[in-house]
Amino acid sequence: MIVNPQLFNYRLIIGSLLVVLTVLGIYSFTNYKSIKSYEEFLKQEKVLIEKELTEMLESYDELSEDYNLTASQLQEAKLETKLALDSLRLLKSDLSIITKFKTQLLVLKTKSKILLSTIDSLNATNENLIKENRYALNTIEQKSSTINALANANDSLNETIDKAAILKASKIEAKSYRLKSGKKRPTSRAKRSNAIDVCFSLTENPLTTKGNKDIYIQIVSPEGNVVADQGEIVFGDNSLIYSKKEAVNYANETLDICTEIIADEDDKPFSKGYYFINVFHENLKLGSTSIRLK
Repeated sequence: MIVNPQLFNYRLIIGSLLVVLTVLGIYSFTNYKSIKSYEEFLKQEKVLIEKELTEMLESYDELSEDYNLTASQLQEAKLETKLALDSLRLLKSDLSIITKFKTQLLVLKTKSKILLSTIDSLNATNENLIKENRYALNTIEQKSSTINALANANDSLNETIDKAAILKASKIEAKSYRLKSGKKRPTSRAKRSNAIDVCFSLTENPLTTKGNKDIYIQIVSPEGNVVADQGEIVFGDNSLIYSKKEAVNYANETLDICTEIIADEDDKPFSKGYYFINVFHENLKLGSTSIRLK
């Protein structure tokens, strides 16, 4: 069999071309797949960086809401993170871009870690201060309660002492008589009486303040008039119309007092009925008694 050399060469060239094309096709397909995989990788890296930046922003927002922080460091960190996120979203996926933002993300994470650590430290300090403040307030409240209790007890004691220190009168007696030419003649008859003797004792009381005391005697007739009216004396919101005033020196010992009250012309003659005799120290009534005239 005779072989044509030219035909053989064509076949050889065609076969070689087919081999080359096949190899090129395989290489191109493999290279295309590699490029697609690389692009997908870059896209995933970009998404991951965006996600981390978004989470950092959300954590800053939560800090602002929960802790009401307005520190310049927090605002600065939020601004840097937001700018990085906005820039990354506008740029296409590229190795140099991804590398740059990964480095920036690392720096932002470091700043965030330092900031959060500082905030935690401040919060811990603040909680301790709150606890100390509460303890101080509780201590103050307890002391205030104790002081109030002592003040109330002291007020009660002072009130008891004041009551115990009040000047007291005992043995109050009154006798009517007729006074004529300096002579006294006891009588219980209204028409004949024109004077009343009042005797009483200021009792011993070591709690009462020593010194001069003004004692007022008041005699009230059956008609409700004050016998031998000496006028009215005012004690604060109270007033007293009295028949006789006796100034005595009280020395915390029993002091016997007798005084004579002579009827005015307007009081004569005395009326039949009961006459009420009251003894006062200032506006405080020390005691009373009564006599009946017939």
